[in-house]
Amino acid sequence: MALDRLKSVASHLTGTVAPPHPFDPLSNAEIESAAQIIRTAKGKVAYNAITLWEPRKQEMMSWLADPEQAKRPKRVADVVGIVPGGKVFEALIDLEEKTITKYEELAGVQPLITMEDLQIVEHVVRKDAKVIEQCVLSGIPASDMDKVYCDPWTIGYDHRFGSDVRLQQALMYYRPHMDDSQYSFPLDFCPIFDAGKQEIIHIDIPEVRRPVNKAKPNNYHPATIEKEGGYRKDIKPINITQPDGVSFTVEGRVINWQNWKVHVGFNYKEGIVLNNITYNDKGTERPIFYRLSLAEMVVPYGNPEHPHQRKHAFDLGEYGGGYMTNSLALGCDCKGAIHYMDAAFVNRAGESTTIKNAICIHEEDAGILFKHTDFRDDSVIVTRGRKLIISHIFTAANYEYCVYWIFHQDGAVQLEIKLTGILNTYSMNAGEDTKGWGTEVYPGVNAHNHQHLFCLRIDPNIDGPNNTVFQVDALPGAGEVGSAENPYGNAFYAKKTKYSTVEESLSDYDGATSRTWEMSNTNKLNPYSHKPVSYKLVSREVPGLLPKPGSLVWKRAGFARHAVHVTKYHDEQILPAGRHVPQTSGEPSRGIPEWVTSNPSEGIDNTDVVLWHTFGITHFPSPEDFPIMPAEPMTLLLRPRNFFSKNPALDVPPSYCSTPSQILGGKGVVDATDRESKLVSGKACCK
Repeated sequence: MALDRLKSVASHLTGTVAPPHPFDPLSNAEIESAAQIIRTAKGKVAYNAITLWEPRKQEMMSWLADPEQAKRPKRVADVVGIVPGGKVFEALIDLEEKTITKYEELAGVQPLITMEDLQIVEHVVRKDAKVIEQCVLSGIPASDMDKVYCDPWTIGYDHRFGSDVRLQQALMYYRPHMDDSQYSFPLDFCPIFDAGKQEIIHIDIPEVRRPVNKAKPNNYHPATIEKEGGYRKDIKPINITQPDGVSFTVEGRVINWQNWKVHVGFNYKEGIVLNNITYNDKGTERPIFYRLSLAEMVVPYGNPEHPHQRKHAFDLGEYGGGYMTNSLALGCDCKGAIHYMDAAFVNRAGESTTIKNAICIHEEDAGILFKHTDFRDDSVIVTRGRKLIISHIFTAANYEYCVYWIFHQDGAVQLEIKLTGILNTYSMNAGEDTKGWGTEVYPGVNAHNHQHLFCLRIDPNIDGPNNTVFQVDALPGAGEVGSAENPYGNAFYAKKTKYSTVEESLSDYDGATSRTWEMSNTNKLNPYSHKPVSYKLVSREVPGLLPKPGSLVWKRAGFARHAVHVTKYHDEQILPAGRHVPQTSGEPSRGIPEWVTSNPSEGIDNTDVVLWHTFGITHFPSPEDFPIMPAEPMTLLLRPRNFFSKNPALDVPPSYCSTPSQILGGKGVVDATDRESKLVSGKACCK
C-alpha cells in the first residue's frame, strides 16, 4: 500500500497516469465518457448499466503471458439503457476511439431493476387511490399512508402482463412508528407498478382477507433491547492489531499475498470478480483459475397460493449484487488493518456514482494450519495459519448477503456466504393454518419456506487452459467379504468419472458417496502420485431445487436444476440465467439450459471449460430467525489435489516446535508451564 501511495505521488508530479489493467472496472471518468458518447449519438436515454466489457479471453491470455510486448486489450464499455418509449438497447463503446462499435435495440426483454427504479414505487403506492382503499380495508387509516411501506420486486413473470411492459410488484407493509420493523406488519395485497406509466395498474387481492397485525411491535433497535432488559454486560473487548502492518501488497487492483496473486474486479451484477489467480510454487508462477465469480442466485418461495408463485428473486440477475453493495465500516463489517476498494456505477441520467469502501481486504488468524505431537518424547510442531479475505456485503430488500472470498496458505480457495437480515413475511389471521408452507414466527406473521440457491462460475486454468472435469465418488470395493479381491470387506476407493461432453456433466450432489468434482490438467502429472494436477470442488451444502419440473421458477432458473454443469468456454457465456432476467417466462429457459441444449454433445475433455456449481440452503423459518436473523454461514472449498509435490504451507513459520534430537540433547526440553508460555507468546524453540 505504501508503494501505491508513492506511485500516486509520482504520477501526480509527472502528470502521467499508468493505463488501467485490462481487467480493472471502468473508472468514473470512463463511465461518464461512455454515457456522453451515447448521449451525443442517440439523445436522451435512461441508463441501466455501464460496465466493463471484459477483454476476449484469447486476447487477454496473450497479454497476460507477455504484457510488455503483446498488444494491450482495448477498454470497451458495455452499455444497457432504455430509450423513450420503453425499448431496451445494448451498446459497446470503444473508449479509446470514442466510437460506438455496436448498438442494438431489443424487444420483449427487461434489464435489471436498479435502486433508482425501486425507490420510485413506494412514493407512488402511497398516493394511489386503490392502494389507499386497500390499506383502509386492512385497518390502516387513510391519514397514515406515510406509514405504509413496500419492498418493490420485479414481478418475475406473470402471463397476464408479459414481458413488453416494465413491471414491479410491491410487497406491502405498515410501520406504526418510524423506528418499527415493517416486517412485523405485513399487508395481504400486492399492487403491480408499471414503470412506463409510473402508476399502479393492478392489485392482487387474496380471497381470504387478513387485516393488519395488532400485535405489539417486535423490534431489534437498541431502544427496544434496553426496554427488554438491556444488552449483556459480560463481553470483554477483543482487539485485533497488526503493529508491523499487513502481509499483502496491492498494486492497482492486483493483490500479492503468501504466494497468491489475484486481480480483484467488480461489476454491477456479480459484485466481486476474481481474475488471473496464480500461485508462486517455489519460484514458478502457476496459473490456477482464470476467473471466479458468484454469477447468479435464485430464492424460490414455497407457498403455492397466488400470487406467491411469483416470489422467486434472482438477486443478482434482477437487481445486481454490485448495485446493492453496502459501503463498509471499519470495526463493524470488517476488523483489523483494512484495505478498501470503491465501486463506480452509472445512474439513470448517465452520471457516475461511487460506493465508497465497497470491497474489504484484510487478514485474519485461521487457527491451526498443521500440528503433530510425537507421544514418545513429546516433540511437537504447531503452526498457526492466517487467511486473506476479500469481501463485500449487499442488501437485497430484507436480506443481507455477506460474500467472503478466502485464500489460505495451503493453496485452498474458500467461498463463504453468510445470510442475515430479515425474513420476508406475509400476514396471517389468528389460528390460520400455514399448511406447512410457512411458520408463524410472531403473532400474525407468516414467514414462508424458501431456498437460497447460488451459482458459482469457475473458469479453471489448472497449469494452463486445457482442463478436464472428473466426478469423484467414494465407493466400497467390489467383491463380498471372503472374496479374492476383497477378503475382509474393508476395501474402498475413489471412483473417477470423466465428463467428455456437456450432456454427461449434468450431475447432482450425492452425500452418500461424498461426491466431489476435480478440475484437472491431464497433460501434467504429479511426480509422486502420477495423477493429473487438479483442484477439487468440495461442496456439501447442495440442496436440490424443490419446485417441480414445469413450475415457473424451474423454467426460469434452469441453472439450479443440477448441482454441476460443465460447458466449453465461450466469451459471452457469463450469466447462467441469461443477460436480461426480469420478466423472462422460462420458455425457452435462458442461460445454461439453452447453452446445453444447443450442443449437448460438445466436447469438454482436455479443452477450455467452465464449471457451474449451484449450492445453498433450504430455509424453514423459526421464531429464532425473527425479528432479525443471526448470520447463517455456508461454505465450499477449492482444494489442490496432486497439484503440489508436498504440503505447500511447510514454509510458514511455526508457532512452536521441538524435534526428538533437541529433546534428547536437552535443548528442547520444557516443562508444561514453560511450553504453554511459549505457545502463547508465539516463540519457536527450534532454530
